[in-house]
Amino acid sequence: MNLFVPGRLCLFGEHSDWAGKYRTMNADIVPGMAIVTGVEQGIEATAEASERFEVTCSAPELTELWHDFSCDMDSAKLKEIARSGNFFAYCAGVASYMMEWYNVGGVKINITSMTLPMKSGLSSSAAICVLVARAFNLLYNLNLNTMGEMNIAYVGELRTSSRCGRLDQACAFGVKPVLMTFDGEEMDVQPLNVRKDLYWVFADLCAEKDTIRILADLNKGYPFASDEKERNEHWALGEGNRELINRAVEYIANGDAEKLGMLMREAQNTFDEKIAPLCPKELTAPKLHKILSDEYIQTLTWGGKGVGSQGDGSIQFLAKDKVCQDRLISYLTEIGLRPYKLTIKAVHSVRKAIIPVAGFGTRLYPATRCLKKDFFPIVDKDGLVKPVIMILLEELINSGIEEICLVLGSEEERKQYKEFFETRLSSEHFNKLNAAAQEYENKILNIGKRLRYVYQKEKLGFGHAVYQCNEFVNGDPVILLLGDTLYHSFSNKPCALQLIEAYEKYNKPMISIHDIPLAVVSHYGVVSGIWENKEETLLNMTTFCEKPKAAFAEEHLGVKTKDGITKYFSVFGQYILTSEVFEQLGENIRNYNGTGEVELTTALEQVRNKVGMIGVRLNGKMYDMGNVNAFRKTIAEY
Repeated sequence: MNLFVPGRLCLFGEHSDWAGKYRTMNADIVPGMAIVTGVEQGIEATAEASERFEVTCSAPELTELWHDFSCDMDSAKLKEIARSGNFFAYCAGVASYMMEWYNVGGVKINITSMTLPMKSGLSSSAAICVLVARAFNLLYNLNLNTMGEMNIAYVGELRTSSRCGRLDQACAFGVKPVLMTFDGEEMDVQPLNVRKDLYWVFADLCAEKDTIRILADLNKGYPFASDEKERNEHWALGEGNRELINRAVEYIANGDAEKLGMLMREAQNTFDEKIAPLCPKELTAPKLHKILSDEYIQTLTWGGKGVGSQGDGSIQFLAKDKVCQDRLISYLTEIGLRPYKLTIKAVHSVRKAIIPVAGFGTRLYPATRCLKKDFFPIVDKDGLVKPVIMILLEELINSGIEEICLVLGSEEERKQYKEFFETRLSSEHFNKLNAAAQEYENKILNIGKRLRYVYQKEKLGFGHAVYQCNEFVNGDPVILLLGDTLYHSFSNKPCALQLIEAYEKYNKPMISIHDIPLAVVSHYGVVSGIWENKEETLLNMTTFCEKPKAAFAEEHLGVKTKDGITKYFSVFGQYILTSEVFEQLGENIRNYNGTGEVELTTALEQVRNKVGMIGVRLNGKMYDMGNVNAFRKTIAEY
């Protein structure tokens, strides 16, 4: 398998990870908070199972410095290497932990590319530790979630001479910013919404600093402050940092780059005033401050600050735009620094939706001879009798969707939608309606303006139907709802909005899920995986199986909950599809040999293997309209 783990850059909140850990000894310490992101530079590798633990290299960046490493899967030998101090110490530290706590064989890792600079404040050591933990996890199906990989990487690195912080392993979450909270031994990680592209530049100052000295001096003030300087440090890493981080999260979510840049300058000033006096020899940092005050750089950036432990190690800037980012890279290179580009991409909000309604509705015959099943009437929660499709469209509109594409079986079917959504009632009928109903009539017509139509003229499967919307989607993320399913939210957020908000944090394909009895799994698509959060609402999917037998599901597809119960999860009927899904559907259609159908499930499983996929446990209930019994239940309960 192919693996990539980036380096990490701490945007705000450096030092707060170890400071927050001291809450185990002093409850008055404010939990630490930091905003950390993976960078574009990292380590690429291939991994395969092996009898031994081996690390080889074919990366052109390292060929002159590299010698291959190989060791028996022996805990004592691996621990000895971990204490040796060389680059492989980090790999061996993680491998020794895996050997002790998991029943695993060896792993052979070949590093194919190393674009991540070492000893530049970007945690190359944490990246290699996460990469090794991930290789063991995936090759031996250990079912560790991202936090599990992070924790093993952290413990593995602690087995070396390194004294890494907890925020270093944030690289496990990839190239996106996350909010990390450190409360004693507890750590929480939350992905952040990014409203607009942010153009970062960070650079190695090509100077010297003593990180061990910095950490030693700053740790003297913990867990209890003994003088004014140490009280200032507690405030700066605690209450002051928390207030600053909360503003940073807000500015990132709003896409306010100018305010975010000003906040970087404020953070640096606070550090210089409140923390640097504890280690003046290292934190006076003349080169850092000379570059920060460069007048030309200030014309290109909204702000800048130090990186990591601070000192004359590395520097970071938020450029005003892409042109300024490129100019800044060129200028920093000219003055002898080693700069790197980081563009934190905005997560595009989901503004488009798809509803396939091309089926005849055989199981609801003969009513479907005269009325498409998505026009069957249902009493909605507001007491109005509405067609199913109207309830679905209102859910989407209330979730911020601007355009909806309906997949029909033929142009002939369009007549029913045109009559309902585009044709005004006659004056005779309209005038009989009360004021509220007349207003609702206008709502129907306004929704009609958002509708687009495509046609599945060949019935080659559900995946083929969805792919007819490829031109409509145009590479944007899109939410897919089923045309014969209704969704009831148990909160004030529609189910569709819950799913969209999850996507905006994780930026991955999403499938809504709900638990079902083991006895009925053979009727559904069943997913399995590892919980990504404590609330057990986000499932990092490892398997997607269409209509498995109960015995197979019991052995392979159960998901343990925090109360020890094994549950089985099926698709809830809402999906967030990304460009990768449509590319895969297109490939599957091109390779279609006329046997079977082009299934969406197949494409989703293929995409999950490539980029990952999240199952989202929504706070709501689904109502199926696809057969007589389900329709009867929906009428009675919805």
